[in-house]
Amino acid sequence: MPSILPSRRGLLAGAAGIAGAALLSGCSDDGPPVADPEVPLERRMRETAVRESERLLERYDATSAAHPALAQRLVPLRASVAAHAAALAEGSPSSPPSRSASAASPVPSGGAAAAPPAPGAAPVPAEALTALADAERSLAEARTISLAGAPGELARMLASVAACGHVHAYLLTSTPGASS
Repeated sequence: MPSILPSRRGLLAGAAGIAGAALLSGCSDDGPPVADPEVPLERRMRETAVRESERLLERYDATSAAHPALAQRLVPLRASVAAHAAALAEGSPSSPPSRSASAASPVPSGGAAAAPPAPGAAPVPAEALTALADAERSLAEARTISLAGAPGELARMLASVAACGHVHAYLLTSTPGASS
C-alpha cells in the first residue's frame, strides 16, 4: 500500500490557502466606513487638511478673543495658518472658498462675541499659548505622518505646512524678544 502522508509542500500550500481564506472572510461591516472610491485620494487628503487648518484658525480666534493682549502676537501666525488653508484648498476644485481661510481680518473685530470660546482657550495667557502650541505641534506631526500616502505635490505642500507648524509651536512657547 502506498504512503498517504502529504508532502511538506502540500502542507505549506494548504496552510497558506487556509490562512488566505481566513483573512478574506475576516472582513465585516462593523469596521469604520470605507472612503468613497469615487473621490480621489488627493482630494480627500486636501479636504481633510483644510478642515484641520480651519479648526486651528478657530483656536487662534478663540485664544485672541479670550486674551486680547496676545492678539498682536498671534496675528502673523494666524495669517500663516490662513494662507496654508487657502493654499491647500486651491488644489481641491470642488471646495468652496472657506470663510476662515481669508487672512483679511486675522483678529476677530467683535471680540468674544465674534468667536465663541473654544476648548483650546485656557484661562491663563501662558497656558493658552501652550495649548495653541500643542495644537500646532499635534497637527504638524499628523501631517508629517500623512506624507507617506500623499501624492507628490501634495506631499511637498504638507511637508512645508508641517514644518511651519513646528516653527509656530516653537514661537508660541518662546519668550518674545529673547535671544537663543
